[in-house]
Amino acid sequence: MKQVHITCINDNKTSCYEAGTSLMEIANDRGIKLKTPILGAYVNNKLCDLSYEVYQPKTINYIDISHPDGMRMYIRSLSLVLYKAANELFPNAQLRIEHSVSKGTYCLLEGEELTIDDVLTIQNRMKEIISSDTPFIQHQEESEAVIERFEAQKQADKTALIRHRGQLYTTYHQLEKHIGMYYGHLVPSTGYLKVFDLIKYYNGMLLQIPKRTQPDTLEDIVVQNKMFDIFQEFAEWNRVLNVRNLADINESCSNGKATTLIKISEALHEKKIGHIADMIDARKKTVKLILISGPSSSGKTTFGKRLAIQLMVAGMKPVNLSLDNYFVNREDTPLDEHGEFDFEALNALDVELFNKQLIGLLAGDEVEIPKFNFESGQRYYDGEKLQMTPDNILIVEGIHGLNPHLTHLIPDTAKFKIYVSALTSVNIDNQNLIHTTDNRLIRRIVRDYKYRNYSARNTIARWPSVRRGEDAHIFPYQEEADVMFNTALLYELSVLKQQAEPMLLEVQPNQPEYAEARRLLNFFGYFKPIQATQIPPTSIIREFLGGSSFDY
Repeated sequence: MKQVHITCINDNKTSCYEAGTSLMEIANDRGIKLKTPILGAYVNNKLCDLSYEVYQPKTINYIDISHPDGMRMYIRSLSLVLYKAANELFPNAQLRIEHSVSKGTYCLLEGEELTIDDVLTIQNRMKEIISSDTPFIQHQEESEAVIERFEAQKQADKTALIRHRGQLYTTYHQLEKHIGMYYGHLVPSTGYLKVFDLIKYYNGMLLQIPKRTQPDTLEDIVVQNKMFDIFQEFAEWNRVLNVRNLADINESCSNGKATTLIKISEALHEKKIGHIADMIDARKKTVKLILISGPSSSGKTTFGKRLAIQLMVAGMKPVNLSLDNYFVNREDTPLDEHGEFDFEALNALDVELFNKQLIGLLAGDEVEIPKFNFESGQRYYDGEKLQMTPDNILIVEGIHGLNPHLTHLIPDTAKFKIYVSALTSVNIDNQNLIHTTDNRLIRRIVRDYKYRNYSARNTIARWPSVRRGEDAHIFPYQEEADVMFNTALLYELSVLKQQAEPMLLEVQPNQPEYAEARRLLNFFGYFKPIQATQIPPTSIIREFLGGSSFDY
């Protein structure tokens, strides 16, 4: 029997195994133990489930739920358990996993008015399925055969997506008689999913998941009523447009309706920005400072510029200022607990200089605005000066815009606070949402590559630090906003696909970021491309694609 060399990063040892040995068998033989049960492994920097069999020399790194890919495996698997339980108890209803909110996942059972008792019944059935420790089985069959299977289970959202993808073979997952497509790996069996909860939430259910840092504990529910309302507003718009899943967008591409989709999406943005301008106009006697905050790559800068135009339409005289101008020099940037630059920390900004100039501007003084070169990491001045008159209103945008410590010298009555983010409102299919963090990561990969001299690998490597910074410094203040704005566009990922794919392909198999690059490339495999030619130059997505009529 052929022997293959296996190097395991977890114990830093190399051993020989018979060809065809599974990852689970290797882990058991080596006695690999992590803080929590092993869920999967990187094999030559490519994520695999534990049933994967090795036939060539490999380097293996086992992961658990504390790793982002481990958490994704956990949530996918839990979603299939939820689907099985809901389908058994309510066979005439359709489970739809809508979006992330309040540190959990909001789910609907379309066709049913759920009561608290209904949700408790589903939760108890999930616990029974988990206690049975039933294996998740992955299959790969000819696509037409898979389509027939999903049609038999009345999952048309899956069949449309398979047809648009045009692949000869399709992979799907099975839990007893229930099947699903989850676009990534699952854990070995239901017994791995002991930590979860399901509670009644608005008209649906909130699926609660473990904390990554404390996997035996559920995430605390965070009240996000304003965030939920924005998601629901856009979900209703999508229902009206009959665009709820990726297959609907792909259908628009195939039928030559992509231009209409672009125009409707942009018109909705314009209408919402105009409404926000009217809200500010109604408070113009007291409001002197508009603060725009949001996480990385949420489109804050373009939103601020478009808001300024709408304010001018209302007869106001806005002046724009970006917090990005106030970054400290790279060598003065604070470090996080991992020793990496923490660009999301408030102290990454020269808060003292900003407040000095802010007070001066509101007092009518002329100030010279600093600039920041993202390539060199250095501040510079180019002679640009700013001065406000009593008729002006100042728009300040940046990730810390809603942090009360940033503008503590300004009374709250003089502020109007706006939170913006790319809150993706379209799903891959009924049981697979598109995470807003993925939307923003893809935007950032394209922008950083084109305008900040960062490769996709650089951006992917920094993303965990960015996310930690957002959790610590941005998200805690989002519900304090006077209004929220969703910068996501229904069509944008279909456009970004063409620019992002070549950038992701540059990440090499011997680089740690390869697995994440492959995940995003596989994700893009389900999108039909949309050309950018019909996107207006004032669109928020132009901030990342290029071709904007605004100066940045």
